[in-house]
Amino acid sequence: MEKECGIWINVLSHKLKKCMNANVQSLGLTGVQSRVMHYILVKYADGPVFQRDVENVFGFSRSTATGILQLMEKNGLIQRESVASDARLKSLIPTEKAAQLDIQVEEYLRRTEQRLTHGLSSTQVTLFLETIAHMSENLDR
Repeated sequence: MEKECGIWINVLSHKLKKCMNANVQSLGLTGVQSRVMHYILVKYADGPVFQRDVENVFGFSRSTATGILQLMEKNGLIQRESVASDARLKSLIPTEKAAQLDIQVEEYLRRTEQRLTHGLSSTQVTLFLETIAHMSENLDR
């Protein structure tokens, strides 16, 4: 039996998580935390970042995002600050510790992406990104 798309995506996801976890373990992070931390650092430069932004970008449920962000806060990677216009909202603020770790995280992300796409043409990568985005939209319907 040939593997179906869903199985291949699951296998690839598992391998990618395993690779990222191994890379950032020495930094005291998980692969998911490293990606979330990097996202917050990049987006924070353009303006406030909120939990719902993390939920939307990574496809996390509210409870999953809460757990990840609480652990990141406990580990000194982010702080939460109330927003003056809406006390219910808390802005996610990266710490200096996060900024220092991100230098290495960014390098791990870059190397992982290179390893992942090694031997693929830019056309193949573009086609894959378009295809996977379409599949994601299909599941949202």
